[in-house]
Amino acid sequence: MKGTLYNELRLAGLFCDAILKVEEVQFPIHRTILYECSPYFQALFKHCTNTGEVFHIPLVFPDILRIIIEFAYTGSVTSTEDNVQELMITADMLNIVGIIQACSHFIGAHICPQNCVGIWQFTNICHSSELRCKAYRYIIQHFEEVVPSDEFLQLSVEELTVFIGRDELNVRNESIVFDAILRWIAHIPREREQHIAVLLSQVRLGLTSRAYILTQVIPNKLVKSNAECKQIAEHSMCMIWHMSTIEPLTCGLRNTLARPRVPNAFLLVTGGCNNGGQCCDIKAYDPIADHCINISDKMEYTRAHHGTAFLNGYVYCIGGFARERYFNSVVRLDLRTHTWQEVAPMHYCRGYVSVTVLNGFIYALGGSDGLLRLHTAERYCPETNQWTLIAPMYLLRSDASCTVLHGKIYVCGGFTGADFLQTAEFYDPETNRWTMTSPMSTVRRGLRVVAYNDQIYAVGGFDGISHLSNVEAYHPQSNTWQLLSPMCSQRSSFCLEVIEDQFYVIGGFDGTSIIENIDVYCPYTDLWDARRAVISCSYASSCVVSGIPNMAEFVISRDSLPHFDMDLSPRYFSC
Repeated sequence: MKGTLYNELRLAGLFCDAILKVEEVQFPIHRTILYECSPYFQALFKHCTNTGEVFHIPLVFPDILRIIIEFAYTGSVTSTEDNVQELMITADMLNIVGIIQACSHFIGAHICPQNCVGIWQFTNICHSSELRCKAYRYIIQHFEEVVPSDEFLQLSVEELTVFIGRDELNVRNESIVFDAILRWIAHIPREREQHIAVLLSQVRLGLTSRAYILTQVIPNKLVKSNAECKQIAEHSMCMIWHMSTIEPLTCGLRNTLARPRVPNAFLLVTGGCNNGGQCCDIKAYDPIADHCINISDKMEYTRAHHGTAFLNGYVYCIGGFARERYFNSVVRLDLRTHTWQEVAPMHYCRGYVSVTVLNGFIYALGGSDGLLRLHTAERYCPETNQWTLIAPMYLLRSDASCTVLHGKIYVCGGFTGADFLQTAEFYDPETNRWTMTSPMSTVRRGLRVVAYNDQIYAVGGFDGISHLSNVEAYHPQSNTWQLLSPMCSQRSSFCLEVIEDQFYVIGGFDGTSIIENIDVYCPYTDLWDARRAVISCSYASSCVVSGIPNMAEFVISRDSLPHFDMDLSPRYFSC
């Protein structure tokens, strides 16, 4: 109220006791209002006793000072893309914390691949630790998108070295880093060619292949003409040989040239059963290092055939059962603080439940309450901590699987209590209606489905006789299913997630024992491959975790990986 009254008096030119002057523009003000705004004005007015005294403010534009004065009176900031940097620089000079924070938030909200480097460099001039960290993380996480930008070419060699040397740099493969170096050098070749060895030493060439190094790296004219670069390439090929023969169970070394990056996303597996029975363990699978670790944040009690969802930094464990008890309870783990919290329970107990996330809501579909199979469905709103029933599915479905594609939820297969299902249906949240699709090629319960590249993939499961390895994809445009290459092994009740254009199948049951190996699928080649890491689990649930600040806590420490000593190794040509 006080600020509003004084601002009206200022605008009317009443009771003003000082004038701020910039260039030839004068701003009548009330000293008491500006005095509260900043230590700069406190020092400026400290010894002033004359009413109407004129104060010259150097190095400030009139339009910027007008905004600062309005902020002092109203507490609001009028910032735009055109004035925000100059406003923030001036606020920094005048030590106006409120404007600095408002500008930081404005700039941070508009960060993108084309401006993030400039924003990060701008914080060298105008300090804001929050904005600097946000720009830095953005560059690290979106490096592939940043490299084509004009601002990328303005990095100094020291700055570029820092970025490409970070374990957290998010790239699909190291060829992207090598190509980025070549682009940066080509911008000013005479000045930058001298830095090729320093930059190449930060590329994890030991994580590429012998063929890539021989055909793409060594023939490059900058590498070929530099003895240090040729040595880096040779050492990298030695490390590749070492990991394939001496250390066959590792996908990386502690050495910089073969040190795996920290993934931008990892796969979290919760609960289920291992060879010792039901468990409350939580495992994190690092797809880059191909390594699984047990994390300390165990569930309070065992859960199997439950659902898991990642939303807003929390991992939700939903429903399931243990020792013949079926749950409607829901707990969530804050991965940043490693704390558990129980949230609102579902309307129904749901074991064998299907769970997914759409538009900020968690959906729980079907399942079993221990007596009956269900066709009911409900969704959870984190903001209100409430579950709301939605339209029921057409069919009873337990041990089914669901996923999201183009704003709709698809659920496939399952068990009615009497019949195994090959049917599928989808839910439209805008109409609150379910629609049947054409059926799959075979009945499946204990299957898993994922959405990728405009298709729904149905993988594995149990048809009542055999545990399946076959895979098929649904095309919504034609309402048809297409058979694809089968998995490496038959399995049901496993975990399936997509990370960086690859499908990861973990655990499951083959009818005799719990499966330990991980199968990986490339949808572009329609080929499956087996990974080295092993995770022994079945009837578990999983989700993909990304974007948390403490990502490194959930992957294997890169410093714990084996070290490769070049002095003790055979020369590459003799390997």
